Amino acid sequence: MAAERMRAVLDTNVVLDLLHFADPQTLALRRAIVDGALQCFSDRSCLDELRRVSAYTRLALDGAARATLIDAYRRLVTICDADTDEDYPLPRCRDADDQKFLILAVRCRADMLLTRDRQLLRLASRRRPPPPCAILTTAAACARLASR
Repeated sequence: MAAERMRAVLDTNVVLDLLHFADPQTLALRRAIVDGALQCFSDRSCLDELRRVSAYTRLALDGAARATLIDAYRRLVTICDADTDEDYPLPRCRDADDQKFLILAVRCRADMLLTRDRQLLRLASRRRPPPPCAILTTAAACARLASR
């Protein structure tokens, strides 16, 4: 019997590592997504952040490159927008912009949230309220996927 597909939320930096920078640490992650071992989710709020961040001058992406990046990401994810107001008992991120990833993780029943954000990674050990899923670096997520 095949292992059940894992579910994940990728924060914006991981998306950029995966699709813009082609970070070698994300190769196994990309393979897991393409092979169907990992299903990734996004929503309107996370897509809006990616659009905003992809316009930063330090990324040196023109309009066409930004559109290509967004399209590539949309092909890799399942959109999971909220149907109703959401009020989940979640740990609070110091950076309010990161809270949306925790909310999305609950909504889509994610097994893991992939990030390199130190504040999000610190939440991984919170007990009250606990995070909705494992909060992992890309390397740790790839190790978890390989062990399945």
